[in-house]
Amino acid sequence: MLSRQHKLLVMKIVGLFSVVRGYNIPIIVLAQYLSAIFILAPEKRALDILLDFNLFLIVFASAVTIASGYIINNFYDSQKDLINRPNKSMLDRLVSQKTKLSVYFSLNFLAVLMALIVSWRAFLFFSAYIFLIWFYSHKIKKYVIIGNLTSALLAVVPFFAILLYFYNKILFEEIENHMSHFAVISAHAMFLFLLLLIREMIKDLENLKGDLANDYQTIPILYNETVSKQIITVLTFMTVVPVYVLVNIYDVGYMDIYFYICFIALLFFLIYLWKSNSKEQYLLLHNVLKFLIVSGVFCIVLINPSVLWHGKNLISRF
Repeated sequence: MLSRQHKLLVMKIVGLFSVVRGYNIPIIVLAQYLSAIFILAPEKRALDILLDFNLFLIVFASAVTIASGYIINNFYDSQKDLINRPNKSMLDRLVSQKTKLSVYFSLNFLAVLMALIVSWRAFLFFSAYIFLIWFYSHKIKKYVIIGNLTSALLAVVPFFAILLYFYNKILFEEIENHMSHFAVISAHAMFLFLLLLIREMIKDLENLKGDLANDYQTIPILYNETVSKQIITVLTFMTVVPVYVLVNIYDVGYMDIYFYICFIALLFFLIYLWKSNSKEQYLLLHNVLKFLIVSGVFCIVLINPSVLWHGKNLISRF
């Protein structure tokens, strides 16, 4: 049997895991590696990518920076979360604010150190990324529209870290030869950005009470829920543009199945959105979007699924 002291220690570890949203980190790491293998560098062997030490440092720095971002966001939102997420907030509060800040600075130091090992450009990139996350949590997130846009953009930034890592090795005169490849990457990023932006606006509807109590300037507070739903509807239909580019102009293999299913799911999402008026209903919509985003990560393998079921192709790819 664990002593009371040991039980408290275990609960604090669980609380810290909750603060950094440790369940999200493996998904982010997987997304970066799958993007590198199937989208950014499909001409390379998967094993070469997996064994690339500098790429590992970039992915590691991204994961650590995102974890620290969750910590500083939790630090500033502690009062709001007491209203919006009381159960999770009670678990998070097992970790003191002092401990959160200590872990936050330690993770940031580790991230920039890993980036510096790769290059001074990577060091500057992650230093700027860390600063933007802090500035967003401290100031920007309280303001209407710009807070939503910044949050969605910051969530996409780690994929640009991978993009810059691969494209940094391309000579300037060779850039034109990679424009079509860059267009595919941009379309994927735009689709993800729109889903993340829609999710942020759903969170504003879901967290209305806590935002109102803490003087957050969100669209449902400054205007009303109907205006939020109208904007979400427009953003949802805007996802047609990157989907059209990926499915009809460029080759994404069998991943077009994911985009078709995703578009149908988003239509039902909109129907339910206009019928929703409670926190529980908005939470369901939030979870639907999270499922679409996470499933999109795993569906990246559909770009070239043969590596999964043909041993010969798997060996040749590795």
